[in-house]
Amino acid sequence: MTYTIAFVHSFYGSGSPSGENCAVLAQLEALRRAGHDTHLVAAHTDELSRTPLYPLRAAITVATGHGLTPLPTLRQLRPDVVHVHNLFPNFGRRWLARWEGAVVGTLHNYRALCASATFYRHGATCTRCLDGDPWAGLRYGCYRGSRTATVPLAWAGRKQAAANPLLHHADRLVVLSGTSRQMYLRAGIPQQRLALVPNFTAEPPELAAGRGSGSSPAEETCSRWVFVGRISEEKGLVELLRRWPADEPLDVIGDGPLAEECRRVSPPTVRFLGELPHDELRRRLPSQKGLVFPGRCLEGAEPLVYIEALAAGLGVIAFTGSTVGDLVREQGTGMTIGTDEPLRPALLRASEHFPTLRTHCRKAFADRYAESTWTACMEKVYAAAITHRRSRVLE
Repeated sequence: MTYTIAFVHSFYGSGSPSGENCAVLAQLEALRRAGHDTHLVAAHTDELSRTPLYPLRAAITVATGHGLTPLPTLRQLRPDVVHVHNLFPNFGRRWLARWEGAVVGTLHNYRALCASATFYRHGATCTRCLDGDPWAGLRYGCYRGSRTATVPLAWAGRKQAAANPLLHHADRLVVLSGTSRQMYLRAGIPQQRLALVPNFTAEPPELAAGRGSGSSPAEETCSRWVFVGRISEEKGLVELLRRWPADEPLDVIGDGPLAEECRRVSPPTVRFLGELPHDELRRRLPSQKGLVFPGRCLEGAEPLVYIEALAAGLGVIAFTGSTVGDLVREQGTGMTIGTDEPLRPALLRASEHFPTLRTHCRKAFADRYAESTWTACMEKVYAAAITHRRSRVLE
């Protein structure tokens, strides 16, 4: 069965590169390829931020839930399902109570439960707001390190998850990792309304062409480790580089606020390549030794870079207790190490073991993260949401 689906998404500004923006566009195209009638109802921060008094208007929208609404467009489209991805900071939230059709929400992060959206503060996991102290984020200035900037988010979340319009009105809520599911269950969201559907990425050309896990010439020159991601506190790169062995080559792909500090503390064998186009990243990955993922926060999604690594046949080194560490252990896709464990012996063990994992990593990708797998799961989510909404109307 095919559906008419309207995505609602507030695009983050280009000054803060967002994997979420990319994921939304990829999902829209995947559903189109599967035969569904898809529409995008969008607000673009890059455009809106050039209008007068934008920061004030955005703050009021976040604090009160009143603001830009997609309702006129949705009423024209009359979709079978409205799929909400992100409303922050440009769309209001009050319109959800007035929409009578089926609603699915994807919880890309923890914004509904945490001002920083990460459950991470000062180098450690923090769940104070979730645990009943809704003003903790304001005390610590968790959004952008500023109490002033945190005020709208703290006010919006003062009554916690039960008062969040999306969490309350959505017929189904998609979580992107087992960790995220546990946190939203802890916040009181009923289990039957949560659906775990990880992100996907397109198949690499060699898999799509049916060549399976055969090696390429590039794979025979695996000489460097690789980190890919935003260079910010929660990603753990600074701490990793302070301990990185001086004779182990590492490529850092990405940028962020801590890039200069990372350059200062890293040995000469570390290269900083900056942001790379997606196609260039995919071309490079198969020729790396393996992915190093030092993040220690409670990732809201199974990270796209982890999925890309598996698609490229790369093993992954991650820390125990992290979302990716849990995935590596469950799926057998690499190695987990303790946060205080010496890196050199771990890297040597991984160097010997990871070449044998290429076929397994690609199979793990195909089984869990292929586009066709994601599409089939989402079709079930949409069907369940429509059935649930109909039952509510009849009550």
